[in-house]
Amino acid sequence: MYSNLVYSNWISALANHLWQSTVFVVAAWLLAFVLRKNQASTRYWIWLSASLKFLMPFFLLIEAGRRIGTVSALHGARPTVSPVVERVTQPFSQTELLSFASPNTSLNHAGFWPVAALSVWAAGALILTFIWALRWWRLRVHARIASPYPLDAAVPVLSSETLLEPGIFGIVRPVLMLPRGITDRLTPAQLNSVLAHEMCHVRRRDNLTFAMHMAVETIFWFHPFVWWMRTRLIEERERACDEAVLQSGNEAEIYAEGILNVCKFYVESPLACAAGVTGSDLKRRIVRIMTAGLGKNLSLGRKLLLSAIAFLAVSLPVFSGLLHTSEIFAQTKVLDTDTSIPEFEVATIKPNNAGDNRMQFLFNNTGISLQGVPVQMILREAFDVGDDRILGAPGWVKSNHFDVEAKVSSEDAPKLDGISIEKRRQMLLPLLAERFNLKYHHETRELPVYSLMIAKGGSKLKDAPVQGAEERSGIRMSGPGDFEGMNAGMNVLCHVLSGQPELSHTIVDKTGLTGKYNFTLQWTPAEVGPAGSNGAPSPSDSNKPSLFTALQEQLGLKLEVQKSPIDVIVIDHIEAPSAN
Repeated sequence: MYSNLVYSNWISALANHLWQSTVFVVAAWLLAFVLRKNQASTRYWIWLSASLKFLMPFFLLIEAGRRIGTVSALHGARPTVSPVVERVTQPFSQTELLSFASPNTSLNHAGFWPVAALSVWAAGALILTFIWALRWWRLRVHARIASPYPLDAAVPVLSSETLLEPGIFGIVRPVLMLPRGITDRLTPAQLNSVLAHEMCHVRRRDNLTFAMHMAVETIFWFHPFVWWMRTRLIEERERACDEAVLQSGNEAEIYAEGILNVCKFYVESPLACAAGVTGSDLKRRIVRIMTAGLGKNLSLGRKLLLSAIAFLAVSLPVFSGLLHTSEIFAQTKVLDTDTSIPEFEVATIKPNNAGDNRMQFLFNNTGISLQGVPVQMILREAFDVGDDRILGAPGWVKSNHFDVEAKVSSEDAPKLDGISIEKRRQMLLPLLAERFNLKYHHETRELPVYSLMIAKGGSKLKDAPVQGAEERSGIRMSGPGDFEGMNAGMNVLCHVLSGQPELSHTIVDKTGLTGKYNFTLQWTPAEVGPAGSNGAPSPSDSNKPSLFTALQEQLGLKLEVQKSPIDVIVIDHIEAPSAN
């Protein structure tokens, strides 16, 4: 199931990114159409922005907004943004894109489809990389054997024996490569106009910007809009240089004749990031040059339009991130203001470095007693959710273990007998806020969940005897795959099972069982280590059944996978406590 969940997360993130990038391309096309009578250089940068959007997922900007919102919240600010932004930036949930199969069959699908998809993508990317690298190497060889040419230009000029058209080669240190004997085939005026075209490519850094788009083509070769943008970029790039040549005072007829002579005698550059003079649709270019089709400068209104669109493109996902922090510090204290829930008067927290994986989480008549528990478990109990519904926590909350003894005052101790286990869990929130400096917020996401139900044959759980005032409730974990339930209800069992690596997401109780039970549950964990290593079971323990089988055979319960929109907790800040 873990592989299936990872695949779901991956495919959901990719679908979101492709959807957003596609919309960005459509918006660029509409904007380029509106500005079709303006300068080509403006449209070129619009198309380049649409291309680079494929390399910039919105979630990076969303994360930036979250960080800004967190800092603002620390200083008392409360950002508020319309929830519509959330739907625009993340339109797809995991389960809209992938239906989860049953636990017995999902692993096969989860193992095959990610590998197949990755293999197809890698094959396409490698083929393109090889083709372009081969062409680049050939140009590099021609550049190495070329000889310097005495020409005053902004970049070094080389004379080559090849029949390649005049072009700019190189990105960091570009050079102008001219075919040997070109002065015999072009008049001085024609050659000057062609050189002006190439110097325009240098000033605009067209080789660098188109190399960026080639990176997009390599990564997203399967997206048809990427290849459509390629033709748009080349067309607007060449048109922008044509306009610059004509604006510099070169005659249109001489310039057009120079381009035609280059096409007549020389071969077009094999790489779009080695800019030549003959790119794009030649017939349309010549017609445009001869009719003096110079683009208009942007008016003030259109400049403001472009500025506003650029601002919105960046600010919308950032505002989406700010949205998630609008209530961050409203929950520093316990959200439940029920005065019947007492707070701990004293709490002792000490690191547990035993390394034996023995854990105890017990509610007693004076408070709680925790031994060897990670903070992740405390979070899980406090919020009454599974591990998959706690997001954004640093790694130490799972790796660092603590012993916690917390007690209420003697006046509040009698109240503990009359409150539910859910309210006793809520008592952990003030402890986390005070001693761990916990800050968090809520989100709603559609996630896979397990439904815990009674298996065929009925429940095998044994009712726990009433123990009076000294009643203790909880589950003792002697190691991975070894649980002992003591006066525990189904809600306690669901909480503990939700944290097991075999399951990896939330368990919802649908058994209908409302009593308290004593039970023992033993199974082979997901990863079996050598005997005695960090409390992992010994090789002889590997004969125990899997968790799914153990639940059915030992407790008479079963798990079924379903999907549902559920509330998740996003951790914005948490600190390791000082020992006392």
